[in-house]
Amino acid sequence: MNRLTTSQGAFELARYPDHPRDPFRAWDAADEYLLRQLTDSEAGPVDLSGTVAVVGDRWGALATALAAHRPVQISDSCLARRATLANLDRNGLDQDAVRLLSSRDTPPDRIDVLIVRVPKSLAFLEDQLHRIAPAVHSGTVIIGTGMVKEIHTSTLKLFERIIGPTRTSLAVRKARLIFCTPDPALPRTPSPWPYRYELPADVGPVSGLATVNHAGIFCAERLDIGTRFFLKHLPTRGGAVRVVDLGCGNGVLGLSAAIANPEAHVTFVDESYGAVASAEETFRTGAPDGAKADFLVGDGLGDLDPGSVDLVLNNPPFHSHLATTDATARTMFAGARTVLRQGGELWVVGNRHLSYHVHLRRIFGNCTTVAGDAKFVVLRAVKR
Repeated sequence: MNRLTTSQGAFELARYPDHPRDPFRAWDAADEYLLRQLTDSEAGPVDLSGTVAVVGDRWGALATALAAHRPVQISDSCLARRATLANLDRNGLDQDAVRLLSSRDTPPDRIDVLIVRVPKSLAFLEDQLHRIAPAVHSGTVIIGTGMVKEIHTSTLKLFERIIGPTRTSLAVRKARLIFCTPDPALPRTPSPWPYRYELPADVGPVSGLATVNHAGIFCAERLDIGTRFFLKHLPTRGGAVRVVDLGCGNGVLGLSAAIANPEAHVTFVDESYGAVASAEETFRTGAPDGAKADFLVGDGLGDLDPGSVDLVLNNPPFHSHLATTDATARTMFAGARTVLRQGGELWVVGNRHLSYHVHLRRIFGNCTTVAGDAKFVVLRAVKR
């Protein structure tokens, strides 16, 4: 936990979940730069008396600092939402001071101040700007923020094409601001998302099926090579087993398990609202009649009962925004061990260099290699 000191006040902030050894802060120079800009005396302080919308607030730093103005936070991340609530609570602020919306919810009808934390995914930014554009008006103040390495010419072109004329600030501590002036006369085209593509012909039970991909999910425009390798080596468990597609993305792993075993009940879990929506639409499109599934947006497997699952399939992420970390994978592995029954199995695909076998042996006491090539490895751990 660290203290963010701004003209709005001083706030104790942490990421979620709050790992004591996590070296990463809940904010960065881009968040600080934007908060200073809102009260800048030379530019004129921004009037925050109307509807303030904060898009892409990563750990709730912006919403917490602006809680006195009762902002609307729009986020695709369940973890960002929980971080926001936790940070409001640790600073003695009313949790109702921030209205929490997911990326799939309808935005407010009118937005007077729009704050955009530039996301890693340009596609997600495109989709969110399309969804929000009808709510902005000629007087809306729009300020984006991000680190210099996150803001590209393509970023600015998106703002210009969807909202209106756009310029950037000077860089300060490797952060930059984006200023956009709404142009009500701009023609509004629909968002190109979700994107659909057909799976290749050599990936087992899901070969040739269509996937539905909302903006911002991992490899939304094509099947990533790690999942492709995993699909060729998935286990087949017969009978009325409980299977979890953990970190489901567009849900092709869980769909493959459901097709291979029509008696299985598959649970799709992801912390991204867009990912779970993608998985549900992919499943509804390709699953056989009578296939059983449920879909959960949540923090890993915390919403499932201990000892209730037979098989967990997992292609864990190894990035948290721009930071490389195995903390998420370790949390997923530990959660899998908790929810698995005795004899239940966790199957994982990952880049060979990530050495997931070390963590699996520490958590499960065992790990075997099912398949591998020069880049990827499929691992199996059993709850004894």
